[in-house]
Amino acid sequence: MAEFTAKDVQALRQASGAGMMDAKKALDASSGDFDAALQALREKGLAKADSRSDRESSDGAVAIARDGNKVALVELKSETDFSAKAADFVALTQELADLVLAGGESAVDQKADTIDDMRIAKKENISLGKVALVDAPDSATVDAYLHTDQEGRGLNGVIVVAEGVDAETVHEIALHIAFAKPSALTREEVAAEDIEREREAALGVTKAEGKPEQAWDKIVEGRVSKWLSERVLLEQGVFGEKETVAQRIGSGSISQFVQAYIGE
Repeated sequence: MAEFTAKDVQALRQASGAGMMDAKKALDASSGDFDAALQALREKGLAKADSRSDRESSDGAVAIARDGNKVALVELKSETDFSAKAADFVALTQELADLVLAGGESAVDQKADTIDDMRIAKKENISLGKVALVDAPDSATVDAYLHTDQEGRGLNGVIVVAEGVDAETVHEIALHIAFAKPSALTREEVAAEDIEREREAALGVTKAEGKPEQAWDKIVEGRVSKWLSERVLLEQGVFGEKETVAQRIGSGSISQFVQAYIGE
């Protein structure tokens, strides 16, 4: 029988998130070797976590880090808001954003083990969502907006890069994106298969309405165009009003936007 104390078991439980009996068994199997027991529990926990990988992660947190016109955005996903609101979860999300700002999008790989350990400890499917780094030229106007809950957890993050547009207007567009959640900047960025799927759906509706066949093409194209205008940023009405984003920015341009929001 391996020699270890109750304090050893408690320390292993705190380090691994395992139950008391599992911690005891791991220490016994490793002849009291704490590190070996911790690794065994971690591997066991990862195996269980993998079985949860197909569970939906519809909650989480978003964090933004910024240095001038260089902005990083990271989304860390969880199954419940109970986990996502926890201080360690929010802190890890911000740490990931800081890493991306300093070292690029691949820098999140440095925290792969930490994310795995959190999956084990919280017994949830925790994973990275959107990870983005925007490094705009000095000539650009950049706005970064993060909507948070009362506890300070980021729920909706937006980065906008514009040229020839004043900072106040760019911020307004960032707020609009947070509100309207566009999926593309221009129609050209919308996936062809998505457009075709919508076209087929519009044709089905048009036929069901009993519209004359000679009018089908025009009606379908009109419906697809409206569908696109509701999803393309430059064609959306600012905060749902008549004036579009393209009209609001005038002769200026938006070259890029990034958004991540909880519940996407």
